[in-house]
Amino acid sequence: MEKRVAVVTGGSSGIGLWTARALRERGCTVYEFSRTGSGEEGIAHITCDVTDEQQVRDAVAQVVHEQGRLDLMVNCAGFGISGAVEFTESADARRQMDVNFFGMVNVNRAGIPELRKTRGKIVNVSSVAATAAIPFQTYYSASKAAINSYTLSLANELKPFGIRVCAVMPGDTATGFTDARNKSTSGDDVYGGRISASVSKMEKDERNGMSAEKAGQYIASVALSGRNGLLYTIGFSYKCVNLLLKLLPVRLSNWLIGKLYA
Repeated sequence: MEKRVAVVTGGSSGIGLWTARALRERGCTVYEFSRTGSGEEGIAHITCDVTDEQQVRDAVAQVVHEQGRLDLMVNCAGFGISGAVEFTESADARRQMDVNFFGMVNVNRAGIPELRKTRGKIVNVSSVAATAAIPFQTYYSASKAAINSYTLSLANELKPFGIRVCAVMPGDTATGFTDARNKSTSGDDVYGGRISASVSKMEKDERNGMSAEKAGQYIASVALSGRNGLLYTIGFSYKCVNLLLKLLPVRLSNWLIGKLYA
């Protein structure tokens, strides 16, 4: 049986790197796409900015040229911004969507023709923030909610071809993502210090969250699973959170999130 060929975006650090390692451990031939990095033993690196459609097409073409097939696309590339909507520059908001959402779109568009041949699988990394919309991280939450909706729609489009599509939602995870967040406290005086307080709480939760290794192992398991699930949440407590948000009236659930983060 031929080894499955997997592409992991954002695979030079954090959850993406640990996902690539977990897929390697499970016998896959693994390529990671990222703007920086050099790969490591058993993981091939291709320099690629997922927001650049031509770079993405070229990178996917290189994988197929070298391996003759493509079986898995795992979209981990992303970053976060924070700040009040009122004081967030439109360019920053667009950049958030370009990387987190449209970067994933570019990669999947390039990969789908090859995945049809292998009846492969797409795994999009979303976030619990997709269902628990975090104040002062509005655009990050919106980008992850867009991933969930996109995933559900794409799953139905590709089902007749045998391509499975799902999204995985990690909760707070201890990675370099926290330090890399593009933070803005503009207008904090207007908002009574609530911007900095909200982000500080979120960052504390992230630093004490699950390990990137645990998240990567989970994502790799989902990627290689024969199950047909659509939305997966990592961790029992976060599964409970998502269930609670579904059961409670929207006004009440949003009030609770506001008490925590606003």
